[in-house]
Amino acid sequence: MQDTPTQSNNNDAQVRLSFDSISMTFPDGTTALQDVSFNVSAGEFVTVVGPSGCGKSTLLRIASGLTANTSGNCAVNRESLGYVFQDATLLPWRTVQRNVELNAELQGMSKQDRRAKGQDAIDLVGLNGHETKYPKQLSGGMKMRTSLARALVLKPSVFMFDEPFGALDEITRERLQDELLRLFVHEGFAGLFITHSIPEAVFLSTRVLCMSARPGRIIGDFSIPWEYPRNHDLRYSPEFAEMCGKVSQALKDAHS
Repeated sequence: MQDTPTQSNNNDAQVRLSFDSISMTFPDGTTALQDVSFNVSAGEFVTVVGPSGCGKSTLLRIASGLTANTSGNCAVNRESLGYVFQDATLLPWRTVQRNVELNAELQGMSKQDRRAKGQDAIDLVGLNGHETKYPKQLSGGMKMRTSLARALVLKPSVFMFDEPFGALDEITRERLQDELLRLFVHEGFAGLFITHSIPEAVFLSTRVLCMSARPGRIIGDFSIPWEYPRNHDLRYSPEFAEMCGKVSQALKDAHS
């Protein structure tokens, strides 16, 4: 099942991340991905949904260079790549400010510059006034905001998210979805987001890709019609429910 994408994927000048016939077989013989191809262009927010173990997170690991694919080609500028994990992965001995500055510090940025850019990122994610707190003093949502800010410091052109809100309560999760879309509009990065939640995928995205069970293949490509910024109450509209139903049906058809 495939709908026409909201924005064209075929403008090579605008493509920020490309998967071309990607397959992945692990040393134990498990084939995680089979012939996966799609692009993420500037101004696109693409979300991948699918069952556990279908290779969603493996795609991010391939893009980041953490895992080498068996065949196919992944093209991305890894010098301009942001990555937010399922866990906030903060260093417990560093304050919010120092955690946010970490990537810039590792890149050799001067103390003055990384302090200024870190503060800008903290302002963007709404953590003003919490700069001197340590991770143990933060709520789950604040930890994830800190992780987002840390990745924002280097102004990545491609931002990848590996189920970052999965462990949060529903209210906090929706609040951070709203915040993430605000950052997407403000920063203009190309986004690739992994989730199990169909409503989350539909609310955030310009496109939703559905994956089959392992070995993962793209079995559905849905354009999402609503412009940004998106109102929080969109989640409760009949049109939103209808789009979620289409995505859900594509996943069910693939596994029936």
